Amino acid sequence: MPNTSPGYAVTVRVETPSHSGATSDLVAAVSRSGGELTALDVVESHADRLVVDVTCDAVDAAHAETITKTLTGIPRVRVRKVSDRTFLMHLGGKLEVNPKVPLKHRDDLSRAYTPGVARVCRAIAENPADVRRLTIKRNTVAVVTDGSAVLGLGNIGPAAALPVMEGKAALFKQFAGVDAWPVCLGTQDTGKIVEIVLALSTVYGGINLEDIAAPRCFEIERQLREQLDIPVFHDDQHGTAIVVLAALTNALRVVGKQRPEIRVVVSGVGAAGHAIVKLLLAQGVRDIVACDRRGVVHRGRGEMDPARQWIADHTNPRGLTGTLTESLRDADVFIGVSAPNLLTGDDIATMADDAIVFALANPDPEVDPLAARAHAAVVATGRSDFPNQINNVLAFPGFFRGMLDAGAHEITESVMLAAATAIADRVGPDELNASYIVPSVFDRQVAPEVAAAVGRAANREADRA
Repeated sequence: MPNTSPGYAVTVRVETPSHSGATSDLVAAVSRSGGELTALDVVESHADRLVVDVTCDAVDAAHAETITKTLTGIPRVRVRKVSDRTFLMHLGGKLEVNPKVPLKHRDDLSRAYTPGVARVCRAIAENPADVRRLTIKRNTVAVVTDGSAVLGLGNIGPAAALPVMEGKAALFKQFAGVDAWPVCLGTQDTGKIVEIVLALSTVYGGINLEDIAAPRCFEIERQLREQLDIPVFHDDQHGTAIVVLAALTNALRVVGKQRPEIRVVVSGVGAAGHAIVKLLLAQGVRDIVACDRRGVVHRGRGEMDPARQWIADHTNPRGLTGTLTESLRDADVFIGVSAPNLLTGDDIATMADDAIVFALANPDPEVDPLAARAHAAVVATGRSDFPNQINNVLAFPGFFRGMLDAGAHEITESVMLAAATAIADRVGPDELNASYIVPSVFDRQVAPEVAAAVGRAANREADRA
C-alpha cells in the first residue's frame, strides 16, 4: 500500500461499550485497514460506554472512508462524527491581520490615525521614496495568481487557488518574517493581469507570481520586470530551479560527478522545466535533453511556441529524437517536473551508473521512488514522506527577505546562484549522503543564510551597474 500522509488525516469520534479491550479493538481496526494511528483520546467516560477520538493518517480520501467503515464494523461501536483535519485547518482561512503598534488610548489613535497620520502622508507626497520607510511596503509581498495552474490540479480558477496562496503567505511569514498577502485575480488575460498588478504595486515591496500557466507566465513576468522597480519572482519557475540546482549540486558531490560531464534529461518544459534548463545551462551543464508530451524537444520537430523553440535552440547537442524513455538511456540525471507515473524502475535501470533521479511531480512522482532507488544512487521527490524533499520553501522566503533588505529588484542568474549555493552549503560535508542532499524545510537557518547570500549578490550587482 502507498504511504499514508498527514494531508489525509482524519479524526473519527466513536462511541464504544466500556470494557477492558475497547481501545485495543479500535487500534486493531485502524491497523487492519492500513491507517497510521497518531492519537487516541478518550473524551467521555461513562459507566457503560466510552467516547473516543481516533486520529489517524490515510493514503487518500477513499482510504479514510475505508478506515471509518472498518471502525463502524466493530460490534456495538457507533461512529458519531468524522472530521477531516486538513479541512479543519482551513476553516475561516489561515491568515489574519494584526497591528504592529499599540492602540490603547487616544494618544495612540492620534498618532496612528488622524490627525497625526496626515503629517506622514504629506511627507510621502513630498518625497515618494519615503513610502518604503514609513509604510508596510518595505516588508510586504503580493502572492499573485490567476488560478490557471494550481499545484497538480490545473486550471481551477482564482477562488479555488486561494487556500494555496494563503499557505504561501503563511510560509513567507513563518520562515522569513515577510508579510505576504494572496492576490487572486478573476482574469486570465495577460494584459489585464499586468495592468492590475502594476496598479496595486504601490502597496507591495515585491511580487511573487504563483501558479500561472505557461507560456502566459513568461510574458507576465517579463512585462512586470520591465515596468516595476520591485522584485518580480515567479516561484514556479525560479524557486523550483534554485532548489533543484542546490539539490543537484549536492547529489553530484555524493556521486563524484561534475556538471560539464553529465547528461541530464528534463521531463516537462513548462514554467519549472524552462527555468531549470536555463539555470543549469548557465551553471555549466552542457548536455541537456528536454521532453514534453510529444517526446524529445528538438530543432527539427516543427512548429513550436517561443518557449519550446528556445529549448530546442539551446539544448540537445547530440540531436536526439524519440521518447522520454529512449532519451533516458545512459543519462546521469533525470529531473521530472511533469506528470505522474511516466517511468518504471526498468527505465531507471537504463541510466548511467550512479544515476540521480529527481521525480518532482506532486503528489505522485514520475516514477515510484522505491522502484527508482533500486537502480539510482540518489533519489529525490517533492513529497515530505520520502527523503530529499525538493521544496520551494527552501528558497522563496529567504530570497525575498534578501531582496527586500537590500532594496534590490534585479533578479539575475548570479543572485539565484547565490541562493542555490546557500541552500546546498547548509548541508555540511559530515552530513551529506544519498538520503540527505538538501536541508530540512524546518531548518530555521536556511532562510537567514539564503537572505544574506542574496543580499550580498544583489549589492554586488548594483555596484557593477
